[in-house]
Amino acid sequence: MIYDVRHVTTYAYESPVNFARCALRLQPRSGDGQELISHTVDIRPRPADRTARQDFFGTRIENILIETAHRTLRIDSRSRVSVSRSAPDRAAQSRPWESVRDVAIEAKSLGPASPIGYVFASPLVPVQQPVTAYASASFPPGGGILASAADLMRRIRTDFKYDPKATVISTPLNEVFEKRHGVCQDFAHVMIAGLRGLGLPAAYVSGYLRTIPPPGKERLQGADATHAWVSVWCGEALGWIGFDPTNDILIENDHIVLAVGRDFSDVSPVDGVIVGSRRQKLNVAVDVILVE
Repeated sequence: MIYDVRHVTTYAYESPVNFARCALRLQPRSGDGQELISHTVDIRPRPADRTARQDFFGTRIENILIETAHRTLRIDSRSRVSVSRSAPDRAAQSRPWESVRDVAIEAKSLGPASPIGYVFASPLVPVQQPVTAYASASFPPGGGILASAADLMRRIRTDFKYDPKATVISTPLNEVFEKRHGVCQDFAHVMIAGLRGLGLPAAYVSGYLRTIPPPGKERLQGADATHAWVSVWCGEALGWIGFDPTNDILIENDHIVLAVGRDFSDVSPVDGVIVGSRRQKLNVAVDVILVE
């Protein structure tokens, strides 16, 4: 499938901003069943400087410097992406989760795809006993990693309510877990925390969802903005498998990967610093259109 993705981020400031330095993670990735065909980013006001680099996780980061006084910053990202991937059956036979845990902790590589980098706590995903205990109910002794992770995903979808007003980016994990309300970012963080508490490698993935569902299918939660899900290392044979706890589905052709990291702090689409404003208003609009 080929998609056109438009992602428009607009900051409106109460007073003029004289200086802004931002990091943009807006270019979809290529690899693992996905190919980037084209990508452009239009920025107003125009930056005085634009440089690009690749971070440790393989995400392209564009650094921009704006020295023109402005009260509105508009970042218009447009991409065309080809997606062709299939997910295993969630009930398929797979290695016992304890075996996957043991192999992961003994990994010899420290590269971005190595499971060892995603086993430990990260800035926004602490390992907490209540979350670990919650996850352990899906991982009986000897249970297959695939079916067990799918069961945890299902339980989060059932037990937590999608509520955009319940949390903000800075809401801590323990508060999300206690409220059982939040958005895709929160559900991904809860699932990752539970898996890591059991010693299992889990990565945070940001990206996009198909805006219009296939005929006869319900519209997926989170399709109007960037979405978040979890990638779980399921052993050397299966590798990394994507799980969407917001919608209780394994990742196939409706998901477009933007960036991968340990948690949201590694993949924020836009972040940075500004000088000269007291308050700001953020608006994000995303459209994902099927081309063919």
